Amino acid sequence: MHVIFISNRASRAAIALAAILGVAAAPATAETVADFYKGKTLSLIAGFPPGGGYDTYVRVLARHYGRFLPGQPTVVASNLPGAGSLTAANTIYAKYAPDGLALAMFASSALMEPLMGNKSALFEAMKFSWIGSMSQDVAYCGVWQHPGAAMTFEEMLTKETIIGGGAPAAITYQHPMVLKNVLKANFKVIAGYKGTRDINIAMQRGEVNGTCGMFGSSVNSQFGAEVKDGRMTLFIQMGSKRSDQFGKIPSVFDYAKTDEDRAILQFHFGQLLLGRPLAGPPGIPADRLAALRTALFATMKDTQFLAEASKAGLDIDPVPADEVMALLKQFAAFSPELLEKAKDAMGR
Repeated sequence: MHVIFISNRASRAAIALAAILGVAAAPATAETVADFYKGKTLSLIAGFPPGGGYDTYVRVLARHYGRFLPGQPTVVASNLPGAGSLTAANTIYAKYAPDGLALAMFASSALMEPLMGNKSALFEAMKFSWIGSMSQDVAYCGVWQHPGAAMTFEEMLTKETIIGGGAPAAITYQHPMVLKNVLKANFKVIAGYKGTRDINIAMQRGEVNGTCGMFGSSVNSQFGAEVKDGRMTLFIQMGSKRSDQFGKIPSVFDYAKTDEDRAILQFHFGQLLLGRPLAGPPGIPADRLAALRTALFATMKDTQFLAEASKAGLDIDPVPADEVMALLKQFAAFSPELLEKAKDAMGR
């Protein structure tokens, strides 16, 4: 038997080498979601100007969201209006780092713009890092009580009604155009208003007769008293679900004459299930994305948040991210022929 002796110096060297190799082989401690968010600021961006419904949702959310995120980051609300919220969608998609520090809320109608062939829509809707939606909405059209104005949708089929609208990607423009081109409403749509606040001012001044694309929460927060005392009349509702929140108001689907009409209306108004969608850039790390989603739904159940939302007239009816993506997939499966007719319905 051969015995090999190692000198004390060699032994110490071997032990030192093993220690070095052991340290090198051991994985570094992974950064947790709480570690990442601690001391940082999360931006919540509304795709419309201050004072409207999207802005209100984002600002109320910002005051509570951080409490439910690991590390409790500071949450700051801001606005990035333009092109019916298409500017915000493009910007969050391509110009923000996918680190989970910036999210945006934009119109569901903006998500349809790539399907409509809008080359200014520089995103693929399914690739956003979807957080969820704060509400499933029903939208309304309303008219102000001006002398001689038509007050029912039946009257508007023959009598001209002037409707104020926003940019082509905004539902304030798209909804009345669909009613005009599919259901043959005698609408004159005046486009180009920056947001719902400007349209509402124009309506009250008599520059336009009415407005479309008002979510129920917006009606409550901006026109609750006027609807109650009759100064504003809601004459039609839009959405896959019906609501008697403001009384018995007819649905757009009551006036569809053919299956094709119904399919076009479903494409445009089925989007309202994504009433207040919240998304980040593509590629947010999975653990942070999961935390952002969990925190959103925890916020939606929080008593402090719900109390402030109720005071602000906001409807809270959240939709999880997987349902958002399933609905987007459904829209993407529409035939090219139907999409072309849906595009025609918006006057494009």
